[in-house]
Amino acid sequence: IYLTRENQNEWLKSDSPKLFLIRSGLYDLVDEKGDVVTRLAEGDYFGYPSLLTGEAIQNRLQVQKEGIVYLLDQSSFDYLRREYKTFEQYFVRAHKNRLLSSHYKSQNESWSERKIAELMSRKAVALPPDASINQAAKKMKKHGVSSIMITEHECLVGVITDRDLRNRVLADEVDSKEPLSSIMSAKPKFIFENNRVFSALHLMLKFNIHHLPVLDENHKALGMITSTDLLRQQKSDPVQLIGRIYKAHSVTDLKRYGLEVPELLRGFSNNIDDISLVGKLLSGVTDALTSRLIYLFQEEHGTAPTCFSFICFGSQAREEQTLHSDQDNGLLLPDGLTEPQQDYFKRMGEFVCEQLTLCGIKRCPGNIMASSELCRMSKSDWCERFLNWVEAPTPDAMLNCKIFFDLRFIEGSNTLYASFCEQLTRISHNELFYAAMANDINTNSVPIGLFNQFKLEKDTRQHKFIDLKKRGVVIINDIVRLYALKAGIRLANTQERLDALLKLESEKCNFLSNKDIYNLKDCWRFLTQLRLRTQINQEGLPSNCINPDNLNSLERHQLKEAFYLVKQSQQAAAFKFARGSL
Repeated sequence: IYLTRENQNEWLKSDSPKLFLIRSGLYDLVDEKGDVVTRLAEGDYFGYPSLLTGEAIQNRLQVQKEGIVYLLDQSSFDYLRREYKTFEQYFVRAHKNRLLSSHYKSQNESWSERKIAELMSRKAVALPPDASINQAAKKMKKHGVSSIMITEHECLVGVITDRDLRNRVLADEVDSKEPLSSIMSAKPKFIFENNRVFSALHLMLKFNIHHLPVLDENHKALGMITSTDLLRQQKSDPVQLIGRIYKAHSVTDLKRYGLEVPELLRGFSNNIDDISLVGKLLSGVTDALTSRLIYLFQEEHGTAPTCFSFICFGSQAREEQTLHSDQDNGLLLPDGLTEPQQDYFKRMGEFVCEQLTLCGIKRCPGNIMASSELCRMSKSDWCERFLNWVEAPTPDAMLNCKIFFDLRFIEGSNTLYASFCEQLTRISHNELFYAAMANDINTNSVPIGLFNQFKLEKDTRQHKFIDLKKRGVVIINDIVRLYALKAGIRLANTQERLDALLKLESEKCNFLSNKDIYNLKDCWRFLTQLRLRTQINQEGLPSNCINPDNLNSLERHQLKEAFYLVKQSQQAAAFKFARGSL
């Protein structure tokens, strides 16, 4: 048959199972929830589970690109099974692998894919701040909870736990008629309902908290989740490692933990469905090492003489680090520091960067580290530096913008960092700057040549490869950064930037359609999965590179499709921001 969007329902009837063999075209296999299970192309097949088991068809097909498909009905399939044992063994084995894969995925979803909202079993137990301590104790007893949220107009203002009742009320003999505002932990850490379990565990371990309020996108209090709730879901060695790092008592301990990371990652990557989480995990490890080193430095040399913000740039800021990522960090300092104060932070920057190197995180070849004077500056100096790049967008300036406009807070003063970000948002509103960024993005090309063939590079040993980072992931990161800056989005993570762009009206993100956003999300994830898989498997090629001959036909097709979509997005950015001036 020639399968199209118009006739797909006619041929793909749930009451008439068939084996479908794809000769041409492109199709998405979609599950009952509407999620894409896999993309099918030439040489792929589907439909055999129902033919083998007699069970109802669960998945459905969506035609993405019309093509020719061969159909084999139940009686013909059964005949071939009886007459040709090789035929039967092939599909029985395929079905077994499919079941194992489904079981594997369902196990993983309980850990890596599950959102916080899915673990919420009860509504928020809350009281206003003027309620009495006695009322809180009674309500906690009634609901059988160890903590209570303090809210005003359904928005979180504080938290009280059973530990607070022991330490702040009983131990200090506070009158139980006093208002909760007098003993609550104000402005507590919280997490949004759509965040993952991994993020919640990381937050709890970093700040040594056991009760984490859950909010919706409007900051309305939804409920509380505890460390016990999360650890019950799945014990995770990588997250436990991060916990040990935050509690380390010496640099020697941190170095030992750093050496555990590569082997731990290999095990972690085999137990998650979304391998791109490896980037978040690695960035989490680097964050933890950095925070603890800052703590150990202050423990030895005294508390910092003034407020400061230790920040990171590049892949660490985007939470997209790989095994080959190096350091990209800096110190944001207040204006008007004295010479002794500047010397203190010089020693802090040098200590942290040197020890991170010993923990296995390479020095930045471009010296973008807090140990460098150019990455250890006052807020005014940092802002002037960014302003110079924006107003004079030379090639070197564009290179700096790709690194420094991806930034994230790690340790120190959140207030200082927030005020710096507000100034950066104002600085970056420059149409000539956006045009220069769009032009710069198009100086890099995807590795697809004439007749839709891969354009391969060679190293000194004549290995053929495609650089997935340079020719794919970096281009997507650059495109998304451009739209995010234009829209005033402060997030650094590429996927989170795309999610934020989805929520904006089209005119605010310069006509980046939802379809374009979903395409960029899919391409980024696919290329990142391939890139990390190659690194973890150590295939002998240069870092971030892959030989397309080692991919199956579906992966090669998807890779070409991803590069094609990236190229379209590049050209669209040039047209929208640079008025097609390329």
